[in-house]
Amino acid sequence: MTPITKTTKDRILELLKKEVSLSVNELIDHLDITHMAIRKHLTTLEKDGLVSSHHEKKDIGRPIQKFFLTTKGKRLFPNNYESISVEFLKDIQAIHGKDSIEQLFENREERLTKQYADLVDQSSNLEKMRDIVHIQNEKGYMAELSQHDDDQFEIVEYNCPIFAVAKEFHIACRCETSMFKKVLGTENVERVQCKTEGNNHCRFKVEFE
Repeated sequence: MTPITKTTKDRILELLKKEVSLSVNELIDHLDITHMAIRKHLTTLEKDGLVSSHHEKKDIGRPIQKFFLTTKGKRLFPNNYESISVEFLKDIQAIHGKDSIEQLFENREERLTKQYADLVDQSSNLEKMRDIVHIQNEKGYMAELSQHDDDQFEIVEYNCPIFAVAKEFHIACRCETSMFKKVLGTENVERVQCKTEGNNHCRFKVEFE
């Protein structure tokens, strides 16, 4: 598969999605390009309404200008929740009760568990984790994997394609965590941060026995 070539603007947008806000110097450290080049790209992105900035106060010295994604900029990242109508789910709940919503998400969890299990290499814990993250990225989660030792891992999801639904129906998050446990074959999967609870990203700790 041919890798996708990203422009500098794409990389800036992706960094701001991951890090939430960054100064010009921080962007330079990540991208290793000149101050003038970064400023030029940021000016264009601001003009396009994709990026904005604010000044962050420091204990000592002058405030630092930090750049962040606007609502328009955030919309550039995959969000397939539009295909799942929150209003429609609310109508189902109103007509059939809360149990009907739980059943819908449990059915979805069962389908995803089977789908992921068929795609995940079970040869080692590391391969399992790599495959899970690869699948999540294909679905638009902007996931990254960290390995702390042979049996301990961390997944960070910088984007949530079903955020609008998950914010309204938290069972979506619980089902995702449950699905990870089943596919990875360990009960030690903990969601330590969640975007629906006000965190910037979703973060999972995974441990194999």
